[in-house]
Amino acid sequence: MTKQFTKLTDYQWAAISSFLPLKRKRKLDLCDVMNAILWLLRTGCQWRNLPGEYPNWQAVYYYFDQWKTDGTLERINRALNQLDRKQEEREDLPSVFCVDSQTVKLAPMIGEYRGLDPHKKVNGRKRQFLVDTGGRLWAVHVHAANEADGPASLVLVSDILWYGERVETVFGDGSYGGVFRKALAGWGINFVRGSRPESAQGFVPVAKRWVVERSIAWTNFFRRIVKDYEYTLSSSVGWLLLANIQIMLQRIKPTPPI
Repeated sequence: MTKQFTKLTDYQWAAISSFLPLKRKRKLDLCDVMNAILWLLRTGCQWRNLPGEYPNWQAVYYYFDQWKTDGTLERINRALNQLDRKQEEREDLPSVFCVDSQTVKLAPMIGEYRGLDPHKKVNGRKRQFLVDTGGRLWAVHVHAANEADGPASLVLVSDILWYGERVETVFGDGSYGGVFRKALAGWGINFVRGSRPESAQGFVPVAKRWVVERSIAWTNFFRRIVKDYEYTLSSSVGWLLLANIQIMLQRIKPTPPI
């Protein structure tokens, strides 16, 4: 994980450019647009304060809004996850998932999808993360923080089923042991509750579950998502996918010349 923003290299751009509309002639270079979006993600800057070296902020926002809406970010994220797994000599799609939630504060003056998490005493939103055993983010759902993890995570079941018959097990804590567990059981998927021993004190890494907690910790490297600044849930999801995209782009290795 690099702590400083760097522009896309040639091989990183090659890994994602095929998912973008490059055939039509346009004044803007979409590589510059993507660099601007990733710069915003890393620095947490407001749209209107985008530096002059990048395209106009309104043009950059237009593409961000379009790509989050038409599924482009999801397709790029999925392809990079698969590429990273291949480079580790693993199957394209995972057989084991881990699920957990993160509660974050919501920016002032935003009332949409806001709630108070009674356990963490945070007024904002929750993020439901679905990752594989390598910490790659495959799906995420954002909702008001006052909603319980189990019922709110039911939307992730369709994402889990999308990845086919290889999925065998989902790890999570006790808050997912109710309706979420029953929904998975209805499709023949095993839910395993991972929790630390009752006698343990302080922080204790729990097998499998620590992977998703590490993925949640990675969000701290991206200032745009350490707090939720978005009016729409789709924008919140889009930035989280972009964070995983940037992590995967840093992992992939250039193909050696033949």
